[in-house]
Amino acid sequence: MSRILIVEDEPAIALALQTDLRLEGYEVEVAEDGETASQRARDEPFDLILLDIMLPGKDGFAVCREVRSAGVKVPILMLTAKAQEAEKVLGLELGADDYVTKPFSALELRARIKALLRRTEDATPEVQRFGDLEIDFGRIEVRRADVALDVTPIEFKILAALVKRGGRVVSRNRLLDLVWGENTYGSDRVIDNHVANLRKKLEDDPKKPRYVISVRGVGYRFDG
Repeated sequence: MSRILIVEDEPAIALALQTDLRLEGYEVEVAEDGETASQRARDEPFDLILLDIMLPGKDGFAVCREVRSAGVKVPILMLTAKAQEAEKVLGLELGADDYVTKPFSALELRARIKALLRRTEDATPEVQRFGDLEIDFGRIEVRRADVALDVTPIEFKILAALVKRGGRVVSRNRLLDLVWGENTYGSDRVIDNHVANLRKKLEDDPKKPRYVISVRGVGYRFDG
């Protein structure tokens, strides 16, 4: 399930977008101002951001600039009431991937979201390398110094979830959702045990990990 952040200060529009996208099967969060949106986009793992331009405090252009400057590569789809070409060009130059001009149809918005998510999935390399560590998403295999490691399916899903989020912190609750599915009930200890086993296979010294890093009180991130 893809996770989408809606950044929209008009409650009626935000609610309509949230309702429609949840019916489409997406997990949806809402931010009502630019400052909150910028912080959440940098700190939390989202698969796509719907970003309104006219926001209180900090506009969508500033949010887009900050998110990209922080190295976050999540697709950004700008929502704007401005039809001027210069505004659209500015958004794209700042790092937005696409835009939709208000008023827009739900069908068009869904199609653009699906296209951006599909493009992102297609752009993810099947094999990623970090030093002598090689992660093959196509073969569901992890190799170190060309030797295949005996990782379990759950361990691979945890590793993949962290790697695909490019160094961002992923909470334990989010890992439960990503690995076991939404609305799964489990304890932090379940994740911690699997991570501990994964580290034994990946790391030279599991007590001083190089790749799977603990973020105290939150979760984990992958350092490549």
